[in-house]
Amino acid sequence: MATWLVVGLGNPGSAYAATRHNVGRLVVEELADRARDSSATAWRRHRTGRADTVEARLGTPGDADAPRVVFLRPRTFMNESGGSVASVAAYLRVPTDHVVVAHDEIDLPFGRLRLKRGGGDNGHNGVRSMRTSLRSGDFSRLRVGIGRPPGSQDPADFVLSAWSAAERRELPDLVTRAADAVDSLLHSGLEQAQNVFNG
Repeated sequence: MATWLVVGLGNPGSAYAATRHNVGRLVVEELADRARDSSATAWRRHRTGRADTVEARLGTPGDADAPRVVFLRPRTFMNESGGSVASVAAYLRVPTDHVVVAHDEIDLPFGRLRLKRGGGDNGHNGVRSMRTSLRSGDFSRLRVGIGRPPGSQDPADFVLSAWSAAERRELPDLVTRAADAVDSLLHSGLEQAQNVFNG
């Protein structure tokens, strides 16, 4: 049974932890926290050296047939994150159609979610890096809406800036729903998850 690789895109380091660009990382950390209550290990630096990972089983504790999932946080910056993903995927022999990535999306209003498989990078440097390094775009994505920058603010500055006070109040619920969407995709398949979360 193929392993699932679930990636949370973001930038490493405390300076970026509270920025909009790191919402994908928050989603995967939430999923790893949930898994840790059952069958997961702690976050560890993967032997490839370019990512931190948590390994878990999807399902009830002790279920030997439960699919294996590896949650991944790149240790590289966003525009180089594909290399870390590709190296772990190659090591674990994870096919591209078993890779799921959670990332921020400025073309969706704050709080909206969209699950999809394949497609272009839509200007997202992390997704572009993954497409290049995996030599395919045939992975699943959870696009987490962060909204467009206000006025004439540069999009690069916007995604690397901190959440507004109003967004911070709603962020825990957004991360929970986003983690639920990935969980649904892994357990029920993309189409059913889309029907629930893409509304």
